[in-house]
Amino acid sequence: MIKQWMPPLPDAHCRYVGEWTATKLRWGLTADQAEADAIKVYADTCETTVVHYTPAP
Repeated sequence: MIKQWMPPLPDAHCRYVGEWTATKLRWGLTADQAEADAIKVYADTCETTVVHYTPAP
């Protein structure tokens, strides 16, 4: 089941999850269990996606 917040194009899912994760890491943001579980479901299919981020100052 695709979450309402995911982009409609399946080809964009891995990029979206990667950018979402990078933003969370950059700013030290937390995720509740439901968000973490949803991201993990999508991330499990993104074997070649690499998350790059620079911590915010």
